[in-house]
Amino acid sequence: MWWCYRVLRFSKAKSCMVETKDGTIAVASSFPGQQEAVRDRDHKFLTRAVEEAYKGVECGHGGPFGAVVVRDDEVVVSSHNMVLNNTDPSAHAEVTAIREACKKLNRIELSDCEIYASCEPCPMCFGAIHLSRLKRLVYGANAEAAIAIGFDDFIADALRGTGFYQKAHLEIIKADGTGAVIAEQVFEKTREMFTLY
Repeated sequence: MWWCYRVLRFSKAKSCMVETKDGTIAVASSFPGQQEAVRDRDHKFLTRAVEEAYKGVECGHGGPFGAVVVRDDEVVVSSHNMVLNNTDPSAHAEVTAIREACKKLNRIELSDCEIYASCEPCPMCFGAIHLSRLKRLVYGANAEAAIAIGFDDFIADALRGTGFYQKAHLEIIKADGTGAVIAEQVFEKTREMFTLY
C-alpha cells in the first residue's frame, strides 16, 4: 500500500511540504496560492495545539508541547506533554494525542485524521505519526525553539538526518549470531498469525 504524508510548516511567509511514498522523502519549497480557507483552518487548530502547550506547563504535566487530532474538521482529541505527570518519557504531546485518538475511535490507524503540533515533532513522535497513518501533520515552531530553552538538540539533528546516535551517549549494538537469528525468526514464525493494518 502506498502512503502519502504531508508535513506543513505553519508560517504566513511559506509552507514546506514533505511527502513520503514507498520510503522516499521529497522536500518541496513553498507553494504559492495556498487557499486562505486552508490557512485559517490550520491556524485555528494550531492555535488549539499551542493552547494545550500552555495548559500542560501550567498544570505541571510536562514541557510546552501540545497536539490536536482532527477528523472531518472536528477535534477528536487535544492533548499536551504528559511526561512529568505520567512519569513516562514517551508521553509527548503527539504520542499522547495519538494514543487517546486511537482509544476514542477504537482503532489503531488514523488515516482519515490530521495532527496539529505546537512544535516540530521529535523522531519518536514522527514515528508514531507514521505508524498511526495520520494523513497530515501541521506544526508551528521549529525544533530550534525547543532547543533554545534547553531541550535535546539531537532531536533536531535526527530530523535533519545528521548523526544523533553520537550525541545520545548510548551504546548501540546490533546482535549477531544466535541472538540475531532467533530475533529474525519471530517475524517468519508469526507472519500468518496477524494482519497488518
